[in-house]
Amino acid sequence: LGADSHTCTYGALGAFSTGVGSTDLAITLATGKNWFKTPETLKIEVSGKLAKGIFAKDIILYIIGKVGANGATYKAVEFCGPVIEKLDMDSRFTICNMAVEMGAKAGIISTDKKTLDWLKLHKGKLRGVNRVFADKDAHYTKVLTFDISKLKPQVARPHNVDNTCAVTELNKVRINQAFLGTCTNGRLQDLKVAAGILKSKKIAPGVRFIVAPASKTIFLEAMKLGIIDILVKAGAAIVASGCGPCVGTHNGVPADGENVISTANRNFKGRMGNPKAFIYLASAATVAASAVTGRITDPRKYL
Repeated sequence: LGADSHTCTYGALGAFSTGVGSTDLAITLATGKNWFKTPETLKIEVSGKLAKGIFAKDIILYIIGKVGANGATYKAVEFCGPVIEKLDMDSRFTICNMAVEMGAKAGIISTDKKTLDWLKLHKGKLRGVNRVFADKDAHYTKVLTFDISKLKPQVARPHNVDNTCAVTELNKVRINQAFLGTCTNGRLQDLKVAAGILKSKKIAPGVRFIVAPASKTIFLEAMKLGIIDILVKAGAAIVASGCGPCVGTHNGVPADGENVISTANRNFKGRMGNPKAFIYLASAATVAASAVTGRITDPRKYL
């Protein structure tokens, strides 16, 4: 449990992980217990070939667009299928992070060698850990299958996460700010992708590009790899690790009428601190490419 709605991110580790209020969390810390209604389970199978320029953020935005913002309300969503199995852990965290954006109580991906390797790398204690898998006769309230072979990079338009479309439909939308970060896409892989696009390039005139590594560990690793150097030389402003502009409490609050493209998980009106701004959600690649051109841009030609 965690006192944040995006605690569901840890479902990528095969855990039932969900957000609760601060009072509920305090009770859990004091007693080791809490009360939950057992959620029904929605199974989402992702198949097909992951094309160049398509990332986990594109997959989950596409799914949310199809399922709807309320399509999985209070359900545990099991993500599976050959595409999910091939995703690295950073990508799996992105998938589970946004399960709540379709109303889910939790998003879960079964553990495998990638999960265990990640836990070992991060000094997780594996002794006594029971790996959980779906029963062969498991009951699902619904099973949805998505073939992403022909998927284009996705963007969620203002002011709802399920208001999605292909990036190619928005190539005339000019942006004032690009934001790379958050618990959805502020990991090392995301910074690497952005740096690959921005190397030897400059941010478009009139565009602010804000980068908030998700943690100090990620920030330090990005410095060692030269990623921060590339981003800064391109014109990025690096802010303190954490939520950054996502919640609109510091750094990067947009002005009235401004368009922002962000790697965050929510684009509700006022989410970044100004109800008169317009927030578009996309992958790290799409955000970086858009920062270079000054308009919402298909990143595939930059990869």
